[in-house]
Amino acid sequence: MSPRRSNPQTRSALVDIAAGLLAGEGPQALSARRIAAEAGSSTMAVYTNFGGMSGLVREMVYEGFARLEGYFSHVAPTADPVADIVLFGRAYRHNAVTNPHLYAVMFGGASLAGFSLTAEDRQYGRYTLSTVVECATRCIAAGRFRTGDAELVAHQLWTAIHGLVTLELGEYLIDPCNADVVFEAQLTGLMVGVGDTVEAATRSVAESRRRLKTEVEDMLPDPVTDGPARGV
Repeated sequence: MSPRRSNPQTRSALVDIAAGLLAGEGPQALSARRIAAEAGSSTMAVYTNFGGMSGLVREMVYEGFARLEGYFSHVAPTADPVADIVLFGRAYRHNAVTNPHLYAVMFGGASLAGFSLTAEDRQYGRYTLSTVVECATRCIAAGRFRTGDAELVAHQLWTAIHGLVTLELGEYLIDPCNADVVFEAQLTGLMVGVGDTVEAATRSVAESRRRLKTEVEDMLPDPVTDGPARGV
């Protein structure tokens, strides 16, 4: 007897439902029975499509990175590459604070159904960074950043903002040094740290803040509960 073929539509729906439950109710809401009930199917659908809950969680990781890349894709290249690269940082933070539970799974901060990240899983995160590397290259070519390794610059930006977001989600950043205050100062400091002037960096950070709503926040539906799942 040949194995059952998974239904792409059902597969996509299960990923969206699981991500929505995770975002709305936390890890305790994730079970094959609950997800199947929300999808109007039997628990067998989870096993047919993903081999079990661990496989479904892995697909959520891939979906999370695909949707982060979706935010990044709306950052339009402009004559101010520093404003562009700062906007990538803002998009990263927006994605994380909008979907904190999914974000935790994407980076191994939450262990669900026996799932753990593999080297292949982590490659999704590194691949997403490639757009930021390209932007860092433009910043160097424009003379705004020191001549150097664009990939290293992108990793500096990633690790710094990832650290801030982790503290923000843990509610460690409170007044007077709340997440917004620290983030704005961090963005300027990061740009100056890789070679920009304080004056130019301040202008570009302000410009990226102006662009955030129209180029990032308003361009996609909520990445977990409303948006279409990636077809697989």
